[in-house]
This record gives sequence, structure tokens and C-alpha cells, in this order.
Amino acid sequence: MEKLIITAAICGAEVTKEHNPNVPYTIEEIRNEAKKAYDAGASVIHLHVREDDGTPTQSKERYAACMKEIREVCPDVIIQPSTGGAVGMSADERLQPLELSPEMATLDCGTLNFGGDEIFVNTENMIIEFAKRMKDRSIKPECEVFDKSMIDMAVRLMKKGHIESPMHFNLVMGVNGGISGEPRDLIYLSESLPEGSTFTVSGIGRVQLPLSTMAILLGGHVRVGFEDNIYLKKGQLAESNADFVKRVVELSGILGREVATPHEARQILGISK
Repeated sequence: MEKLIITAAICGAEVTKEHNPNVPYTIEEIRNEAKKAYDAGASVIHLHVREDDGTPTQSKERYAACMKEIREVCPDVIIQPSTGGAVGMSADERLQPLELSPEMATLDCGTLNFGGDEIFVNTENMIIEFAKRMKDRSIKPECEVFDKSMIDMAVRLMKKGHIESPMHFNLVMGVNGGISGEPRDLIYLSESLPEGSTFTVSGIGRVQLPLSTMAILLGGHVRVGFEDNIYLKKGQLAESNADFVKRVVELSGILGREVATPHEARQILGISK
């Protein structure tokens, strides 16, 4: 099997210090959490940014400041900004990080009910426009998938030339409104991907550990971090994103799969620095 790419989603847009006081907000906190995750074995930092009070923002300036600090302490890590932002943000707000021409960025491939009155809107025309912006800047899209229909959307847009092949997917499982985190669901999604694709699995909350284990065994890759989970185990808050990364490194070693460096991750994903 290919070496395992570990992505650390270090802060997200929704989780707060009220949920776990170790969630990073400030530029310094984000830099420090990225460094800890990198030192533990993460080769990709999936990045949302916050204002100092924790308010989610897609500000290009805030992203630029955070990315600069991260590169100073882990210069070869892959920084993957989110274009999902937070629920309620406009498309123009969400697109701002692409102006910084990162190596990778997320491309959400469908609309999702997030619970209550919250709807995460991604129309087909929005997806096409986001994909075009990435293609124009040679940014590798990570196709964010919350259900099977979003794989179908991504494949359809690939056939029309909006997304280049081979594609990389992130299978986000266990989100309210999306596909559940049962083993059968991961098998279903992974077997629905086009030939030659790579995929990462992001298990939310309690399904993170079993889905990470399955992803390793299936030849996929793994995302962990505070965006997806705040507990290392039931009743025990994680002290850092590094706690989750270290667990995946240990698990991967037990299962006989080596962990990829950032350089190796670029080769696997087909991106160049």
C-alpha cells in the first residue's frame, strides 16, 4: 500500500474553547498547534482561521498571517485552506484563501443540512466556479464528500473538465445530515470512487477511531483533529491535535503501514512544491 497521509484539521469553524479549551483561535495558537501536529506525523494541515475571539473568518489577510507563521515552524508541510468557511458565509467570502495560491484547498461537492435551520449551501454552479478558480491557480482540490451523491457530482464535473483527474476525495462521515459512520458506509463510498482516485477519511466524533482504522486497512488516508473530534476517549478531552495524530501513527505502525512525509504526500497526491 501507499504510505499513509495524515491530515490534521486543527481548529475548524464551529468547535470552541467552551467545548475544549485547547482549541486554537489566535495566530500564535494556530501556529503552535500546526507545529505539534506536524512533529507528531501530520503532513497536511487542513486550515480554518479565527479571529482572536474565536469568530470564524475567511479573511485573506488572516489566512496569510497564519500560513506565514505555520511555514516558519514547519516549512515543508502542506497547508490546505478551507473554502467551506462557516455556515452563512457568501461564496465570495469563502473563496478568499484561493487568492494566496495554496498547493491544495477544499472543494465542497454538494449542499447539506447541518441540523436545525443551518444549511451548508453548495449549488452546482458554485462548485463549478470554485473548481475553476482552483484550476486557474493550479491548486489541487480535495473534493469534500458528505454523501454518495457528492461523489457523483464530482465525477460528473470531472468528465466535463471542471476538475482534473486523478481526483482526491475527503469522505466526511458521521456529520448530522450526512452519511453515517458505519463500516458499510465507508465500504460503499470507497468503492464508489473513480479508478485512480485517492481518498482521506474524516470520522466525526465517536466514529473517528474505527473509521481511521478502516481507512488505513483499505489503503485510504486519515484526517483527525479538533475540527472533527475533541475527545481522545470517552470523557477525556484531547490536550492537542498532536494527541490524535500520534494515535494514528501508532495504529498505522501496528497495522504495518508507514506514514508519509510531506514530500511523499505530494507525490501520492500529484502536487508539486
